Amino acid sequence: MPNLTRSKGDNQNIEIRRLGVIVEKINDNVKLVAEQYGDINKKLDSHTEMIGHIAADLEIMKDDVSLIKNELRQKVGIEEFVILEKRVAALEKHIGKR
Repeated sequence: MPNLTRSKGDNQNIEIRRLGVIVEKINDNVKLVAEQYGDINKKLDSHTEMIGHIAADLEIMKDDVSLIKNELRQKVGIEEFVILEKRVAALEKHIGKR
C-alpha cells in the first residue's frame, strides 16, 4: 500500500503553487481593470470634448436668439402695420384728388 502521507515540505510546495496561481489570477484581473479604466478615461475625455463643443454652440445660439428678439422688437407689429396701411391709403387718396 502506498504511503498517503505527505511530508511537510511537499505540503508547503503545493501551498506555494496554489498561492502563485491565485496571485497570477489577481494580477490578470488587475490588468483587465486597468485596461478598462484607460478605455473609460479615453471615452470620458471624448465626451468632455463633445460637451465643450455643444456648450460653445449653445452660447452662439443664445446670442443669435437674443439678436433676433431685439430685431423683432424693432419691427412694426401687424396691428400697427394695418393702421399705417390705412393712413398711407388715405394720404394717397388725398394726393390723388389734387
